[in-house]
Amino acid sequence: MKPTRQVVAPAVVAGLALFVLLAIRPLSTSRALAIWLLLTTALVLLVLNRRVRSGDAPSRTRRFETALRGPASASSPPLELLRVERELELGIASADYAERRLLPLLRSIATARIGSRRGIELERRPDAARDLLGDDVWELLRPDRPESADRHAPGVPREQVISVIDRLESL
Repeated sequence: MKPTRQVVAPAVVAGLALFVLLAIRPLSTSRALAIWLLLTTALVLLVLNRRVRSGDAPSRTRRFETALRGPASASSPPLELLRVERELELGIASADYAERRLLPLLRSIATARIGSRRGIELERRPDAARDLLGDDVWELLRPDRPESADRHAPGVPREQVISVIDRLESL
């Protein structure tokens, strides 16, 4: 039903009710007007209730309610995941960034994994850590790893980063 019909139909019904009430002589005019006012109020409330329930409320209300709900969290990845993705991509692109950010991040992950699961500290027991991580991962993550001669060179190759992450996940 269109909004104009939703308003006009109750107004016509209320007008007919007023006409019938005034045509009946035993009722006074003030009493007929009071009944008409009560009927009109009830019909207006009914129309408003239907509009709110059907979603035909003004768009201001919907925008306000949408703003209260906030952004949809299911559609956007967590901020921490975005940060780690950025660290990985920049560490792959730049040797300087890899040494300053990516390798320390991977080293801290390795330290936490082998420390919590195997009870081995990376810096205190490097031989045991090397045995757990494997030679290729150890060479990349060892604490005494020398810095790259060219800071502007490409960072750690993507395949190597993937193999390190796979190895850390398998611990």
